[in-house]
Amino acid sequence: MPTRNPAENRYSHPNVPDIDQSDRIVPINLRQTGPTPVEMLISTRVRKSPFWHLSVEAGAWRATVYNRMYHPRGYVKDKDGGTMAEYRSLVHRVTLWNVAVERQIRVRGPDAEDFVNFVITRDATRIDPMHGKYCILCDPQGRILNDPVLLRLAEDEFWFSISDSDVMLWLKGVNIRGDWQVEIDEIDVCPLQVQGPLSEDLMVDIVGPELRDVPYYGMMEATIGGAPVVISQTGFSGEKGYEVYVRDASHHAEAVWYAIRGQGAPYGLRVIAPGHHRRIAAGILSWGQDMDAETSPFQVNLGYQVPKKKTADYIGKAALERQRAEIEDGGFPFKLKLAGLKLGGQPIIDYAPDFWLVQDETGRRVGYVTSAWWSPELGVNIALAQVPPGLSQIGTALKVELPESYSVNSGHAVEAEVCEVPFRPSEHPSARERAFAAGKDSSE
Repeated sequence: MPTRNPAENRYSHPNVPDIDQSDRIVPINLRQTGPTPVEMLISTRVRKSPFWHLSVEAGAWRATVYNRMYHPRGYVKDKDGGTMAEYRSLVHRVTLWNVAVERQIRVRGPDAEDFVNFVITRDATRIDPMHGKYCILCDPQGRILNDPVLLRLAEDEFWFSISDSDVMLWLKGVNIRGDWQVEIDEIDVCPLQVQGPLSEDLMVDIVGPELRDVPYYGMMEATIGGAPVVISQTGFSGEKGYEVYVRDASHHAEAVWYAIRGQGAPYGLRVIAPGHHRRIAAGILSWGQDMDAETSPFQVNLGYQVPKKKTADYIGKAALERQRAEIEDGGFPFKLKLAGLKLGGQPIIDYAPDFWLVQDETGRRVGYVTSAWWSPELGVNIALAQVPPGLSQIGTALKVELPESYSVNSGHAVEAEVCEVPFRPSEHPSARERAFAAGKDSSE
């Protein structure tokens, strides 16, 4: 809770120095300010995606900024069911998401494979053309700079479908001396996501039965609404789903959007914001919330992204191998570690405006919640949280300081317990999910 500052005669919001963030340069902002009544300014310095006006037409009523682009984060108003109405469409039917904020950074040229293999921790040589992988890029200290889906279009062409940090500038900086013969550019390709249990049937209606042959993380070229697209069986939801990468999106956005919506109408397709409630249940991480540029993969159960069998050098390799060796020797070189929580309180049915604080059993503040939402299937609030390693074991009792709107006893933290992640399995359990469930960081 905010503390009274007599000197200034107003409430201040200290950054909770008792939570140990001494291994960070910039501590996570733990000021508990709650919702703030501000209006988003729409201006030309932040980009509007080719789908922006279409999202507004579909009912988008709020947005955030992601990769310096406006990103719709709500279509159904609270009076009509809000985020949980969107959730029901995602887990029971099929949904369409505007995710153009996943900017596409293309690396193309005769040295593309060698260059990509140097900037990601996984082995790029094991990605076949027209396939993809979830991957991470680290700095020399082994800290996560981005966690894109990496698509390989051809032997000499890769697309980084990036999360919320500037990969293009990083890649250009790595190749500043021209050691690799590659072109590095952002391209006019913008993705949509079609997610939900009816997504396969809908996409077959749109592009044909050959879609059923596309494996998880596989890709195909197609045409939608007369426009060229690349389709991958990927997504951010934990449900069955696809991403539709619209080529020359500044010209073809409307054609593809309306074609999908038209074909999707008989399926009950609904345009929604990205399903963070479902991705939390699947243990899918969000860069900027659950990790950032000062986070090691070993802190967030991404150790499988640091393969022991990759002999080629890559950025961060030496630091990551030192970290893994320390962990294998029984240590843990970080103050906090990601864990799953089930917690009490009223149902959390919207985005958290703060990193809510986590207490140990004695009431001492020890960590913070990174992502939280209500799970209707489990009948409980679920969360990902950064806690001390010694308090990350399954069954550990903790407490969470929730805001008044979700509290059950004003001024008192709610009970919480460390539990297994994923909370609900994905349609395609990944290596990340299997490692998280096993409570260890496996390596390929």
